[in-house]
Amino acid sequence: MVTKTSIHNLLRRNVVQLSPYSSARDEFSDKADILLDANESPFDSGTNRYPDPHQRALKEAIAGLKNINAENIFIGNGSDEVLDLLYRAFCEPRLDNVVVINPSYGMYEVLADVNDVQCRRTDLNVDFSLNTDNILVKTDENTKLIFLCSPNNPTGNTFDAAAIELLLEKTKALVVLDEAYIDFSEKPGFLGKLLQYPGLVIVQTLSKAWGMAGLRLGLGFASKEIINILDRIKPPYNVNLLSQQQALIRIENLAETQRQIRVLRHEKRKMREALQLLSVVKKVFPSDANFLLVEMKNVTAIYTKLLAKGIVVRNRSGMLHCAGCLRITIGTPEENQRLITELEKITV
Repeated sequence: MVTKTSIHNLLRRNVVQLSPYSSARDEFSDKADILLDANESPFDSGTNRYPDPHQRALKEAIAGLKNINAENIFIGNGSDEVLDLLYRAFCEPRLDNVVVINPSYGMYEVLADVNDVQCRRTDLNVDFSLNTDNILVKTDENTKLIFLCSPNNPTGNTFDAAAIELLLEKTKALVVLDEAYIDFSEKPGFLGKLLQYPGLVIVQTLSKAWGMAGLRLGLGFASKEIINILDRIKPPYNVNLLSQQQALIRIENLAETQRQIRVLRHEKRKMREALQLLSVVKKVFPSDANFLLVEMKNVTAIYTKLLAKGIVVRNRSGMLHCAGCLRITIGTPEENQRLITELEKITV
């Protein structure tokens, strides 16, 4: 099990010795009204000044929303930046390795390739549950990160909490739990257990349920020790001013986000029922996310026919345990009905 003291031992040596970039604004922004330190334009355009490099106001809003201390929050330029920084902080290229589950979100492996880090796949069981024994077998003294996506993409299922806790207790690597779709699930996530496990890093996003994919805002939750490490190596102004401002406005309108989540949950139930009545559908898998994994008859023909009608879904039939499957995002009621109508016309 990772402890607060062992986190330091997981770090890359160059990160331990690194002197982070620092601006005068970091120390004196609250104490000055004349800013002549950063070579900015002095003419007020609303965006002429650099944004708060620590996103203080946004972190405080997220802290209240998530019932967690601001010191345990990292905000990135999308979740992918949070994930990439974890690689940069903890994984020595050509020496260390990470473990990912299969099938799951593809960026974990892409980032491993980008950072020249060995990526070890471990297959989910046929029912998409975690095989913890296999995950532990894949780890060794050079395993730094274990990536879990729950609810998982593309399968839609939430992993058993006891299985995740077993990994947290048994491994000496950091367990990175990607909860991008947790807002759609009626099952609790792991944020309430964050301080119980120093080796746990939770990644969430404002792109899905919060409807801010265009802003690129990813959230990392971890111990103060890990957050401090990410702050040391991130670009100084990684989250732009407009994204911070728009996110604050959106968070203040919590009721609207909650309404939209209710609509999507309702539409998902309707979509499931409608799909199960179609002759081209073999199986609709359970889902705690805002999408459904659907096994089809002659999936390639159906995928192609939907494209011809201007409807784009994701063909996941090449992934493990997903033969013949499309991943279908839940859209507006009108979009969902159009999809069903087009599927009703198809015979294969």
